[in-house]
Amino acid sequence: MEIEFRKLTEKELDRIIEMRISQLTEEYTSEGKTPPTDVDLEVSLRNFYTRNMAAGKYVSWLAFDGDKIVGISGMSFAEKPPYFTCPTGRLGILSSMYTDPDYRRMGIATGLLDRVVKEAKDYGCGTIYITASNMGVKLYESYGFKHNGNFMQYNF
Repeated sequence: MEIEFRKLTEKELDRIIEMRISQLTEEYTSEGKTPPTDVDLEVSLRNFYTRNMAAGKYVSWLAFDGDKIVGISGMSFAEKPPYFTCPTGRLGILSSMYTDPDYRRMGIATGLLDRVVKEAKDYGCGTIYITASNMGVKLYESYGFKHNGNFMQYNF
């Protein structure tokens, strides 16, 4: 098996949307929750990827085993007023990190993370944020991410 890493293009969107929904479903069920049945993410995800890729505000790397996508990653870019630990004000928001269960523990997630972190650095980001799933915490800690006890969230 030889894993090849490639940037996401519009031709892979159908498969990526399917994988993203699978990822979110797996995260919900691993936390003992039942995914909502009244939420259809397919149209919203397609709109997000298409709009943000075109604007240069989102990049994703994929891991392939032949023609099969076995891992995905994503980085959104945002900007806010600069501060001491992020003098550029540019932020990376890491998301959509997912590896097919049959391909875990093979270094694929680290390879994907390397690529999107480099994208954030090249974009000029001073900080990268992630809301890590329980499954991903060890990966991010080993990579050098630190917990921020101040992170809070407000949902509408």
